[in-house]
Amino acid sequence: MARPTTAARRYADAAFQVAEREDAFAAWRARLDAAARVLADERLMAGLRNPATPVEQREKLLDAVLEGIDAAGADDARVPDAGAGTSPGASAGTGPGTAPLVRNLCLLLLHRGRIDLLPNVAAEFRRLDDARQGIVPAAATSASPLGPDEVRALTARLEQLTGGRVALDLQVDPSIIGGLIVRLGDRLIDGSVRGRLERLRSRLVSGAL
Repeated sequence: MARPTTAARRYADAAFQVAEREDAFAAWRARLDAAARVLADERLMAGLRNPATPVEQREKLLDAVLEGIDAAGADDARVPDAGAGTSPGASAGTGPGTAPLVRNLCLLLLHRGRIDLLPNVAAEFRRLDDARQGIVPAAATSASPLGPDEVRALTARLEQLTGGRVALDLQVDPSIIGGLIVRLGDRLIDGSVRGRLERLRSRLVSGAL
């Protein structure tokens, strides 16, 4: 059986090709991200995946999700009332021309029992779109949240290293004690206190002083 990430990549590749034909990358990305945020609700996802519920009823629920995104805008999408059943609409702000196409993708996932893949599909679409724009993904893990000035300085430093734009994802992990762990593309930079302590311990154990 194909891994979820592999399956999500196939759906994202197909969506990306459609977006490329329509030059609608931003609209597709906004709608997919908004749908993924709403479907992060466990009860809603469970309702969409429940095979005991007639597929027509689940289609109505999915349409309510998509119409809620259209009505609120991609940034303010909310989980709909599970009893709502409305037809899909189109909205300015999320790219009205993409509405039926994104709905088709969501319905395809629903009918194939793969609607839970939608957040992965959205993530894969973001990755493809970042690559199109020459944006390098980066993740920074710190022991405590970074301040705005620290984020700006770190982003500027990483962009200096790559010579291009960087999409920085921030994470917090108190177990690293202090410092930073940065993943820049395929490169790992471990500047954490925990990392330095582990390297020192390894040298002590090996006798390589």
